[in-house]
Amino acid sequence: MNVNEAYSTVVVCVCWSCVGDVVYLVSSCDYRPTVWRFHVYISAVRYCACVIRGTQILPFNSIPDRDQGKKTRTGSRRPEESEQSGEKRKRKRAITTVTSHGYPPYFLSVKERRVKMNQCVHGMIYLAVLVAFAACDAPPVPLDDIVIEKTFVPEQCVRAVKVGDYVRYHYNGMFPDGKKFDSSYDRSSTYNVYVGKKQLIEGMDRALVGMCVNERRLVKIPPQLAYGKEGYGDVIPSDAILHFDVLLLDVWNPDDVVQMKTYYTPENCSRKVEVSDYVRYHYNGTLLDGTLFDSSHTRMRTYDTYVGIGWLIAGMDQGLLGMCVGEKRIITMPPSLGYGSNGSDIPQQASLVFDVVLLDLHNPKDGVSIINQDIPQPCHRKSVAGDFIRYHYNGSLLDGTFFDSSYSRNRTYDTYVGKGYVIGGMDEGLIGVCIGEKRRIIIPPHLGYGEEGTGTKIPGSAVLVFDIHIIDFHNPSDTVVITTNYKPVVCETLAKKGDFVKYHYNASLMDGSFIDSTYNYGKTYNIVLGANQVVPGMEEGLKEMCVGERRHLVIPPHLGYGERGVDGEVPASAVLIFDIEMIEMEAGLPDGYMFIWNEDVSADLFTEMDADKDLQVLASEFSDYILRQVNEGKGRLAPGFDAYRIIENMFSNQDRNGDGKITEDEFKLKADETTHDEL
Repeated sequence: MNVNEAYSTVVVCVCWSCVGDVVYLVSSCDYRPTVWRFHVYISAVRYCACVIRGTQILPFNSIPDRDQGKKTRTGSRRPEESEQSGEKRKRKRAITTVTSHGYPPYFLSVKERRVKMNQCVHGMIYLAVLVAFAACDAPPVPLDDIVIEKTFVPEQCVRAVKVGDYVRYHYNGMFPDGKKFDSSYDRSSTYNVYVGKKQLIEGMDRALVGMCVNERRLVKIPPQLAYGKEGYGDVIPSDAILHFDVLLLDVWNPDDVVQMKTYYTPENCSRKVEVSDYVRYHYNGTLLDGTLFDSSHTRMRTYDTYVGIGWLIAGMDQGLLGMCVGEKRIITMPPSLGYGSNGSDIPQQASLVFDVVLLDLHNPKDGVSIINQDIPQPCHRKSVAGDFIRYHYNGSLLDGTFFDSSYSRNRTYDTYVGKGYVIGGMDEGLIGVCIGEKRRIIIPPHLGYGEEGTGTKIPGSAVLVFDIHIIDFHNPSDTVVITTNYKPVVCETLAKKGDFVKYHYNASLMDGSFIDSTYNYGKTYNIVLGANQVVPGMEEGLKEMCVGERRHLVIPPHLGYGERGVDGEVPASAVLIFDIEMIEMEAGLPDGYMFIWNEDVSADLFTEMDADKDLQVLASEFSDYILRQVNEGKGRLAPGFDAYRIIENMFSNQDRNGDGKITEDEFKLKADETTHDEL
């Protein structure tokens, strides 16, 4: 690109820049009629186009100077033109056309053409400035109709304003120069009015139609649709164009009713809210524009009330009907069914939106509901009032919120039923259960913890749900239940008090939980009946058994391990199950005897005991003599006890003065005291 081409390019850029300035300045005077602004744009563009056209058709390096149009010294024309006469005529027509439009003629020199072009550019800049200032300073031309500019449109528009609707909106009122003459924000109160009922200036009445909640519009209203020639006092002059920045917050109609939209429905809905039901629910309360005015979540406490008896605003009374526990719905109500003009923290005549989740539902007439989940077969016995019962449970609210569990403590809940030891609903729900049964008990609050609840875990007026598993139960009047599973054909010798018996057993709880087994140790369990070596229930179960017999024993806790149980082995107040088998039995001594003679007693018994003949029997002499008699079969010690302990007790009984020796005067036979032959 040479110097002339570069200069031409600069001229083009300057011209288009001037056009842009004119367009911007004229456009900023937005109260000018659109047609008038269009003519200004066209004039500027045409002028600049002419300059640009001149530079493009006649670039400086292609336009011949004034000497090029003359003949040569020989009087002949230029060789090119003689050879190309057709091209010469085309070029001449083009130059003539340019010249007729007022551009530099063909015969100007290069220097003169540059000067001429500079003058055109300067004139263009001057024209742009004059046109812009003239356009903005000229008297405003009145609008023919309202002009609406939507500055913000919400993504969702559930409802648009119609004629006859009641609206609440904020606005800033300004003149075209930006000077504010009124604002609802300054009064901290929305403007509330019916649309289309001539309660507004005509331009605003028309501008509000079609708006959505949270939509924002810039509305320009001509005088004839505003306050006209009269104006409005000292605030609005005559023939004033008004600008309103409007934000719509609420819209409703006197014919509106409660609108309900459920966005979550639980899978199981066995019951729905009816009139006179008592409900517990959480809610978020907002205005139609989303402004939060109240929430039960922030108080961390449900709203509890009766439905349909006037305790709630009419819209909420209607909106809660038909809900299921766990359901979530949005309830929208007009002010006529809300707080109307009486709201304290809520704007007057405001539509209300409640996002509700129902947590609980009952009726004062409700009783305990029982859902049987698992009933064992056979069921030999069902619980009655007065029984002592052991059960596990999971406790929750009606919406599934957990509040307690016996499983978490790894211990059953033990109580009497039908005697007021537990809440009324549980007292009723535990009657008629079988051991091993699983059932769900649903308890209304008046049979549970009432209006007060239990502090943080169970709220007031809460319906309770207990999933229970019955482990065992008994009655204080119960005795040992003995079932003989096997009895040998020959069963003549029966176990009695004092007999030494050996038996095997398997021990468990009523729910089948394993406790202990002698089979695991590979040896029998050996006791003397009547010697309090086992629980009373086992004593009772072993009586009158014969060797080889097998029995099934059910032992209530008062005949077992009682309320304390055995730490780590047997729970407190547990019913015990024993499956026993008699393996061996040795007859005991008569009641009250620890040693008896199998033969006649020697007439000189004291002398035989006094081995050293010193007229006194020491403990060692006494022990050696008794053991020798037992070994020789002449006497017998009580089975199942320590022989040395028995002999020690026998010596102590004879040593009446406790000096550690028996004299002949102290020594007496049992026959001297009773009718039995025993020391």
